[in-house]
Amino acid sequence: VQLQASGGGLVQAGGSLRLSCAASGRTFSTYFMGWFRQAPGKEREFVAAIHWSGGIKYYADSAKGRFAISGDNAENTVWLQMNSLKSEDTAVYYCAAREGYSGAYRIPNEYKYWGQGTQVTVSS
Repeated sequence: VQLQASGGGLVQAGGSLRLSCAASGRTFSTYFMGWFRQAPGKEREFVAAIHWSGGIKYYADSAKGRFAISGDNAENTVWLQMNSLKSEDTAVYYCAAREGYSGAYRIPNEYKYWGQGTQVTVSS
């Protein structure tokens, strides 16, 4: 399984970005996909997760109401739409995947596959 994250960049506070995670190598219909982020000097933290069917979605409190995760089986792609960005959203964003649902979806170690990360910088 290979994951390719893209869509990061520099944006002013209050702006928007849409991150993409293109998956390849397996059939993803039973996969659980997550977005995490890691700021300098901080631990990797959960942002959002979605079951590949799209029926289950979870968000960190910091993302609720501002971010939206979605996915498309046909395109094997998961997106993270980020609106009303704040300076504290600055981080490297990673997409991740695991087979099947996990109640511990907030834990990075629960995910077996990881993309390379894409930098998001929000200027105030």
